[in-house]
Amino acid sequence: MKVARFSQGGVIAFGIVDDDELVVLKGDPMFAGYDPTGDRIALRDVKLLAPVIPRSKIVGMAHAFFSDDEEREHAESREPLFFLKPNTAVIGPDDPIFLPAQSHDVRVEGELAIVIGKIAKNVTVENAEDVIFGYTIANDVTARDLLERDGQLARAKSFDSFCPLGPVIDTEYDWTSLHLTGRVNGEKFQKGTAALYKHSVAEVVAFVSSVFTLLPGDVILTGAPDRAEKVHDGDAVQIEIPGIGILTNPVKRL
Repeated sequence: MKVARFSQGGVIAFGIVDDDELVVLKGDPMFAGYDPTGDRIALRDVKLLAPVIPRSKIVGMAHAFFSDDEEREHAESREPLFFLKPNTAVIGPDDPIFLPAQSHDVRVEGELAIVIGKIAKNVTVENAEDVIFGYTIANDVTARDLLERDGQLARAKSFDSFCPLGPVIDTEYDWTSLHLTGRVNGEKFQKGTAALYKHSVAEVVAFVSSVFTLLPGDVILTGAPDRAEKVHDGDAVQIEIPGIGILTNPVKRL
């Protein structure tokens, strides 16, 4: 099932995607269930928004992919590494990624994102799937020059618009089937599959929940395969994951 958050006429609502229409719901299905209003709206007549606004945090996994099969075969087992982004970094489909005045080297990376659906603390690997509401597409934007200058990730990852999400949440997506493609102005810069993940989705959720409590609506970015791409004013970025859709965002200089 694909869940969309959308606006029409200044009203924000949720709906279930049914071909080229939305079955409008009475509330946020994460909290109110799938209770339809009886209305249907054509997708072309609405603006899709970020499908979730994290209530507390976005957790990004760092160095989450092996570079190739050889590295995977010879790698030592290590705990996942992560960083945090504020929820004010979130934007939706077709919203602009703004290049901050402080940076001249902003890069984009497409990722699969986990949307947490229940309060989760010290979740086991075996029970991790039970706290996942679904999956969406994320674009982890980084001011690379500020990262190198600061020697840490906080400022470089945290600017407004540095976490596009969308276009929908797929509640039944099979993360093991991941095939991700990133494009800038139609030119492919990134591709990857789930085969090179260093840790499974369940292992990531279990690890993160052992550090702090995850709340409904929290988002975990599972990491970027391949490489990041520098973007400039006027560029258009597309991140595609078959089964979920295509997340498109223009780039603008502040």
